[in-house]
Amino acid sequence: MRGIELAGLIATVFGAVTCVVIGDTAGKLMTSSGIDPVWVAWTRFGLAALVLLPFSGLTRAELPRLLDWRVVLRGFFIAAGISCILTALRTEPLANVFGAFFIGPVVAYVLAILFLGERPAPLRSLLLAVGFAGVMLVVKPGFGATIGMAFALTAGTFYGAYLVMTRVVSGQVRPRFLLLSQLLLGTAMLTPFGLGGDWPGMNWGLAGLVAISAGGSAMGNFLLVMASRRAEASLIAPLVYSQLLSAMVLGALVFGDWPDVWALAGLALIALSGVGSLLVSQRQARLAGQGAA
Repeated sequence: MRGIELAGLIATVFGAVTCVVIGDTAGKLMTSSGIDPVWVAWTRFGLAALVLLPFSGLTRAELPRLLDWRVVLRGFFIAAGISCILTALRTEPLANVFGAFFIGPVVAYVLAILFLGERPAPLRSLLLAVGFAGVMLVVKPGFGATIGMAFALTAGTFYGAYLVMTRVVSGQVRPRFLLLSQLLLGTAMLTPFGLGGDWPGMNWGLAGLVAISAGGSAMGNFLLVMASRRAEASLIAPLVYSQLLSAMVLGALVFGDWPDVWALAGLALIALSGVGSLLVSQRQARLAGQGAA
């Protein structure tokens, strides 16, 4: 990929993950004020599905795929993950939650070895180990760990499983169908909790936060789908680590939350893992191109 194309891809992915963080910032404003995190997740999935449905290209022939157990399981993992991360955001700083959430790639790495028979390169294993060390510094297990960070780790675990299921089905369905399926299935799975829970008193401020939560998530995921049409997942995945920067800046600006020294060190290690993975992916792509020539 040429320099200009790579710069455009980086800008697209950074814009995408920033939109997601903006959506989660709105979610934190709601959950920290006492609103049920599952209700927030339900409204996010439902409104995002409505927004993206016209752009999904969904056909009648694709409808039966919504009942494919692999697609359903993938939808469950992302719905559970979003519910957990919104629960974590109720009490924890944005940057810390996203730091713990990045346990996801490590979980995906282990599951891919166990169930998909993948054999990652040693250097990639080392970089993931660096990222895992960073996550542990953010979470501080046994040294000030909180229930909120436990929910963040659980969210990352669900996300790792979601990534593996995405690999399983990605070669069989369109990217836009995958995006819409997780929104529709997430809405369906969370509806009993959303309808049966305590509804907050609706006002213009809350309606705006709900719209930002859903709109940020929808736009972010849509941009990631567009990016996936321009580059391989192995190149896009490391760029998602730029989400940590957005989370730290927005956490400081909106909530006045700055990570402590240990959490900052952990976030730096996680970012280093992501940048290293990006450089490795670029090097492997160049070697493959030279080999083909």
